[in-house]
Amino acid sequence: MSLADSDRELVVEELGRDPTPAEAALFENLWSEHCAYRSSRPLLSAFDSEGEQVVVGPGDDAAVVALPAHGDGDGDGNEDGSEESDQYITMGIESHNHPSYVDPFDGAATGVGGIVRDTLSMGAYPIALTDSLYFGEFDREHSRYLFEGVVEGISHYGNCIGVPTVGGSVDFHPDYEGNPLVNVACVGLLSADDLVTAVAQQPGNKLVLVGNGTGRDGLGGASFASEDLAEDAETEDRPAVQVGDPYTEKLLIEANEELVAENLLESARDLGAAGLGGASSEMVAKGRLGAHIELERVHQREPNMNALEILLAESQERMCYEVEPGNVDRVREIAEKYDLGCSVIGEVTEENYVCTFEGETVVDVDAYFLGEGAPMNDLETESPPEPETDLPDADLEAAFDAVVGSPSTASKRWVYRQYDHEVGVRTSVGPGDDAALIAIRESDTGLAISAGAAPNWTSADPENGAKAVALENATNLAAKGATPLAAVDCLNGGNPEKPEVYGGFSGIVDGLAEMCSTLSVPVVGGNVSLYNDSVSGPIPPTPTLAMVGTKAGYEAPPLEATPEGELLLVGQRDEFALGGSEYLAQFGGTDRFPALPDEPAAFVETLADIADADGTLAVHDVSHGGLAVALAEMVSSNAGLAVSLSTADPRGALFNEAAGRVLIQTTDSEAVREAFDGVAPVVSLGRGTDDGTLSIEFTDDTASTLAADADTIRELRSIIETELE
Repeated sequence: MSLADSDRELVVEELGRDPTPAEAALFENLWSEHCAYRSSRPLLSAFDSEGEQVVVGPGDDAAVVALPAHGDGDGDGNEDGSEESDQYITMGIESHNHPSYVDPFDGAATGVGGIVRDTLSMGAYPIALTDSLYFGEFDREHSRYLFEGVVEGISHYGNCIGVPTVGGSVDFHPDYEGNPLVNVACVGLLSADDLVTAVAQQPGNKLVLVGNGTGRDGLGGASFASEDLAEDAETEDRPAVQVGDPYTEKLLIEANEELVAENLLESARDLGAAGLGGASSEMVAKGRLGAHIELERVHQREPNMNALEILLAESQERMCYEVEPGNVDRVREIAEKYDLGCSVIGEVTEENYVCTFEGETVVDVDAYFLGEGAPMNDLETESPPEPETDLPDADLEAAFDAVVGSPSTASKRWVYRQYDHEVGVRTSVGPGDDAALIAIRESDTGLAISAGAAPNWTSADPENGAKAVALENATNLAAKGATPLAAVDCLNGGNPEKPEVYGGFSGIVDGLAEMCSTLSVPVVGGNVSLYNDSVSGPIPPTPTLAMVGTKAGYEAPPLEATPEGELLLVGQRDEFALGGSEYLAQFGGTDRFPALPDEPAAFVETLADIADADGTLAVHDVSHGGLAVALAEMVSSNAGLAVSLSTADPRGALFNEAAGRVLIQTTDSEAVREAFDGVAPVVSLGRGTDDGTLSIEFTDDTASTLAADADTIRELRSIIETELE
């Protein structure tokens, strides 16, 4: 770790002296890209983070959003929806990209642990996780090694702490070969009375550290996450990766719940990036206060630790609490009840952030300057070139097999069957559907959750691809009958010092912000991960979005078709644009990105209503892989689909990935047409059958038929299971 010369000059000017070694290391970590957002913060003002439902927006450990009232919590509901809800949810998302490359199991596992503790620090109980994962090409041995290790780490940690992993996404793309992405989101539940923030409240209150002992793992993790991955990162950067202990985290979850219930906490912050130094200084800085911390008081699990190690180690399963002096003994009792370490390490003060070690002052700085003083970067951007149209003419049947059987579009059952997605008995719709649906019985509310991105889309067109990502997530929610409520984002990019990389990153920020604003979905928090660059080159700009929506009750239409009912395609078609498609990923070529719909907000709102209509039998979003994949996913051994497509371009019709489209199977097609009149076009594609076969007839110039039975489709879509087992 070393403080950049230009930053050192600013620190010396502020302090009036050279920084101590501990101060220099603290500034180096807290002023890193990972903590200070030096390259991205100038762009983030594009996001609209406000709304009457937003209780706590960006800047805390997690966002807090009020749930709309759908009932009185007794399961009956109120038809007029007039009752006010006192139920809040928390939303948070974080990346653990570099650690997951160096050590896929521990890197991914501690990513789960960190986002769960962000949830705890707001006074909430974690109720759901999503994971959005991005790897190099599936047929490469190293990609599979990372993939298997990451999934094992997530499943181990999530299953052990008893928080269900209910959704997410997995994508494979050659540009992630040297730098995979692991983005994890968590939703928590709390009542209005239990809200805690990270803003220190009062001088004289004690700072109490609860949880695991502090070791030397994770030293310099924040600065490590702010650099390109070196060729020898898997060996040289191993000490920067934290080691998780989910069983201690489970105890910490229950202890935190008890501390909140007894109203013992004034503020809280989990120990993540920059360890104790980051958590404690940020807490008091938010209250424009200071602190005096005696580092030797920190309970440790390794001998002879020095001040810098105690201050910056990112050992897991630790929380820093602000506690009134009269409540300290009770906090200690609860910690001991759960067999957790507990140290009173100092107190909140009115002046500087001061840390001493064995009587010697090692840190004495203004906490606000430490947290907010980092200068922002003024970087050049270069817009991506306009794509030319260069389309391959692949055989239709071969293209269908390749796209439906691609690891990126195929079933992710191998992944999610390793996760306990039903623990907590709230999961109504689990992984494998367009969105998960969680029962919030306290307010008779169904909470739908969708998460993911589309690297093919944002590689082809960063800004419009990001718009499509936002619209697709909203469509996923609406397909379950939910109205979008709020979102958090994890913005992943390469080295921002490269103009073309920063141009792509700027594009995904603008695109995501614009579409979320159009949909009236506030982006209430998030995470930025830059310098995802390696010897293999930069990653695609990747705007992972985790969005939630709500509905009355916990029932939702299925994704799979039924033997009866008419099949309708709703949404604008742009058959002659294959940019960003899996078809081009499989066969090469370039094309423009499909046009976005004219009325996306009205489309989503109408879809949410129609999804719960009496005549609706099944609903499925059309996105990755286009219509071919969406139709294949609806077919089962119990029901098939007989489809007729009127098109002069079968490949464009089957494989274009225009966003804002949905398949609806219904017994009342007229009601669907009336609902979408003036909002989106509605086309009849065919009907359900009882033979378990997908049959697609092309009626224009080609006059051909494409057919596949459920067993063939299942075999195509099970490539990940087949190859890994």
